[in-house]
Amino acid sequence: MIMSRVNPKSLSSPTILLSNLRVSFPSISRSRFLFSLSKPQSFNKLMISNRPNSWLPSSPTLRWGPSMFNHQRPLGRVYFSSQTSGRENKEVLVQHLLVNESDLKLLVELQEKIARGVDLSDLAAEHSICPSKENGGMLGWIRRGQTVPEFEEAAFTAPLEQVVRCKTKFGWHLLQVLSERDECMLEEIAPEELHAKLQDPGFLDEAQLIDVREPEEVAKASLPGFKMLPLRQFGTWGPVITDEFDPAKDTYILCHHGVRSMQVANWLQSQGFKRVFNVTGGINAYSLKADSSVPTY
Repeated sequence: MIMSRVNPKSLSSPTILLSNLRVSFPSISRSRFLFSLSKPQSFNKLMISNRPNSWLPSSPTLRWGPSMFNHQRPLGRVYFSSQTSGRENKEVLVQHLLVNESDLKLLVELQEKIARGVDLSDLAAEHSICPSKENGGMLGWIRRGQTVPEFEEAAFTAPLEQVVRCKTKFGWHLLQVLSERDECMLEEIAPEELHAKLQDPGFLDEAQLIDVREPEEVAKASLPGFKMLPLRQFGTWGPVITDEFDPAKDTYILCHHGVRSMQVANWLQSQGFKRVFNVTGGINAYSLKADSSVPTY
């Protein structure tokens, strides 16, 4: 079956960009998103990956909503166009609205309104039952494997800037792919490998090294070349991260045990940082496995 497609007469700039961290980002244009940390946002229940196993209570700014994640891969129907590519190795910026399965008539009416020029973001705020309604339906950048299969198929086959319809276990969706980009890379780096790199002066000149621990932790143990960006101060450095760090450069993230750094690494990836490395086990593992002169605490 061919999915319903609508060419909106006008596309509003996304009002909010969600990422794996519970923060919100009001936009000033289609191509640039700035941060607004006025209130945390909940995770969307479509997202099924990149959930941490634990979170440190010492970092209250960023909280996870594990109940919003769906680890099942339910059966469902999706209507897609066979004329579009599968967008391999791509990420897509997605906006959507969700209604109950019994509200197909409402969905059709909303789709018709979009065809007449009404913004999807306005309709999402009014009618969507997804928590993303608070953000105009913005889900942010998603990769394959992050959402339920039916939604993923629609998102990765839909033509850019056209509204398409799909059904998942959560109900009926109208979704729109606003942009696409090459998939960013997030890897783990072993403490021993990082130690070897730190011996090379050229590495210190080229790499971007970020320590997200708190000042009292850094005072106990630190590594050369790492710039301290305490996670508790995310509201201060988050909005200007790309002013100081280049998304195109290799970026290495460190914390105590590798948990907080993974959250920041995921967030940096969502912001377009191309090559992000999380230090496995954090500075504690670095001390135990790579350099015993670094104190443990």
